[in-house]
Amino acid sequence: MILLNALFPVLALILFGVAVKHWRLTDADFLRTSDRLVYFVFFPIMLFWKIGAAPLHFDGGWHYLLATALAVLSVCGFSLLFIRLWPISRFQAGSFNQGCYRFNTYIGMAVVINAYGVAGTQLYGILVGLIIPLINILVVSVLIWFSADEGNKGGRLVTTGRHLVANPLIIACFAGMLYAHLVGGFPVYLDNTLRLMSQVTLPLALFSIGGSLSFANLRDNMGLAMVSALFKLALLPLLGFFFLWMFNVTGLAWKVSMLFFTLPTSTAIYILSSQLHSDTELASAVIIASTFLSFISMSLILLLTV
Repeated sequence: MILLNALFPVLALILFGVAVKHWRLTDADFLRTSDRLVYFVFFPIMLFWKIGAAPLHFDGGWHYLLATALAVLSVCGFSLLFIRLWPISRFQAGSFNQGCYRFNTYIGMAVVINAYGVAGTQLYGILVGLIIPLINILVVSVLIWFSADEGNKGGRLVTTGRHLVANPLIIACFAGMLYAHLVGGFPVYLDNTLRLMSQVTLPLALFSIGGSLSFANLRDNMGLAMVSALFKLALLPLLGFFFLWMFNVTGLAWKVSMLFFTLPTSTAIYILSSQLHSDTELASAVIIASTFLSFISMSLILLLTV
């Protein structure tokens, strides 16, 4: 029953987004606008509200954050080794690499809310806020290293640093943690306002994910897309399990971390591949393969954590 309750609403909204795009009731301009609203407005508000609701106390400590970071770093290293040993072109390397460990924040939040409630949402929000900078540094560094365009790499690194400092999700997470520590809880009128605004977030985000999926390039890039998806949905959970065990992470932090490891790759890998001259067709194929295979990996973790 937990699979139906936690995963079916997420899959239904994604497929609804696919169907509405097929019926041409949405277009690229609408999807771009909705993505910007979610990224810059609604999701930061939701993170601030969820994390700032009350100070977070749990027995597992903060080791789950270190375990997660080590797992991501390890998968990045293994993917680079695979790129070196396998005949993957420089043009494909950046798209393949980021598909191996970058995660879909919105799908994760939707499943965590359904499966683990408020406390799980707080843990996930803090994890997101701390792991996003690490992943962005890894992704952009690899993309720039393998970029076919050799010019102005230093300028790109500076631009990336500015984007990290101004990332609305990171700002919202730290603001929520600070608010929870100093104040904790919201007055009823403000809590109700933030709740209403937050209710827009995940339906709109999942709807947009469905609308952005493109199946056109999957067949020509099936092999590499499947390998990248296996790195993300099989190797990362295995390494994550090892590091969580090594740091003795248990309880809700273990559950949230393991679910994090099984999330699909982010649809943003397409945008970054385009901006930094990597293979957008491969990126699109990775997104499709990872998104649908992730419902298998997430199901397994949810069954283990019942």
